[in-house]
Amino acid sequence: MQTPPPEAPVPFLEAARRALEGDPVMVREVLGAVGAFSVRLLVAALILALTLWAAKRLSNFARRALGRLPHRNHPGDTTLSDFLSGLVKWLVIAVGLVAVLQQVGVQTASVLAILGAASLAVGLALQGTLSNVAAGVMILLLRPYRIGDRVEIHGRSGKISDLDLFHTTVVDYDGLTLVYPNGKVFGELIVNVDGSGRRRIDLAFGVDYEDDLDLALRLLLECAAADPRVLKDPEPWSRVTSLDDSAVSVTLRCWTTPADWQNAKCDLIKTVKERFEAEGLSFPFPQRVMMMREVSSTDDAKGSLVLSPTSS
Repeated sequence: MQTPPPEAPVPFLEAARRALEGDPVMVREVLGAVGAFSVRLLVAALILALTLWAAKRLSNFARRALGRLPHRNHPGDTTLSDFLSGLVKWLVIAVGLVAVLQQVGVQTASVLAILGAASLAVGLALQGTLSNVAAGVMILLLRPYRIGDRVEIHGRSGKISDLDLFHTTVVDYDGLTLVYPNGKVFGELIVNVDGSGRRRIDLAFGVDYEDDLDLALRLLLECAAADPRVLKDPEPWSRVTSLDDSAVSVTLRCWTTPADWQNAKCDLIKTVKERFEAEGLSFPFPQRVMMMREVSSTDDAKGSLVLSPTSS
């Protein structure tokens, strides 16, 4: 005896029509389907509410955790914390939405495949922008410079005026605004003038060979000690550094803060010149001496004088 084949499932619209016509079997099936769908819809709503709650809590946790990292986040600079907390929030929401769609019966495999292909296409089209974002994240994490620091990038010097995930903005000393993509900045040499909190001044002066070198070295140290902008640690340093053609070079090395470096250097040059002259030390300059010699000529009985310039 053969078993009769199972009846094919009745389409939902057909079942609804037959239920409206009073078919008790169809009424029970429609009510059961609606009840099951209502339960799944309620569960999906609970998953969505839990997802939104978890996204908010986890994003706040990521923001606080990043703020507690030492030497990473500058007070008042929330660019990195905002980016990472937003990234965590939307990742949690994306996972929750996939669970909600699965709960209500949507086949998410095809949707994820389409989204993956679209993301790949967008990523290939915006690979330069995405590389700038990646470099911006690394800059914000490693902090080779901060807003307000004086830097040298690509041979141009200036002060950092703005920093985000895409660009670094520098205002140079001529008042020009330079906008660098972060991808170009992160892969090049970055000179941070303010990074160490101090900067060295090197000043070389030429004195006459007949002058007192010990006096010159002592005057250099006195000039540095008299300037309040010169740091006591490291101590100022002065030595004879070279014997030139017309002068003996004495060098002063001292340290100041980066903010005082320019003015302190210029003022020290003026102060040292005045002190040297007041103590009788001279600043020799290159001289040209004309040597005269007599050259005999076989054709002329009289000799002739030839001037031969030499430098000293």
